Amino acid sequence: MTNPRVTTPPAGRKAAPQLRFRMRVSDGEVIAIGPGKIALLEAVERTGSITAAAKSLDMSYRRAWLLLDEMNRALKTPAVDSAKGGSAGGGSALTASGRELIALYRRIEATAAAACRADIRKLIGMLAR
Repeated sequence: MTNPRVTTPPAGRKAAPQLRFRMRVSDGEVIAIGPGKIALLEAVERTGSITAAAKSLDMSYRRAWLLLDEMNRALKTPAVDSAKGGSAGGGSALTASGRELIALYRRIEATAAAACRADIRKLIGMLAR
């Protein structure tokens, strides 16, 4: 129900409707935590690089860097730690805070989906298919 990946159904078949939660935590005008920032953190964890994470999400490096910087400034402790490039190359890694942030966000999504399962089925059942 909260699968962030979109799959294409086989030719001639319509994809089953899906409900996706789009939880955001705002701090004033800033969206401190949201689905895009969580996906970006997960991509940094997978790739070890902001550049590779951005590419995997079809995002510019600048956009990814700005999102991570905005999130790091909003948090008490940064979610991502980056090393400058050079002869040994750079890289980025999640901090313990970043890993905890992903786990909490995904757990809240799963808990909400489980608590609302019957209503979600009813809601999706109202669609003309």
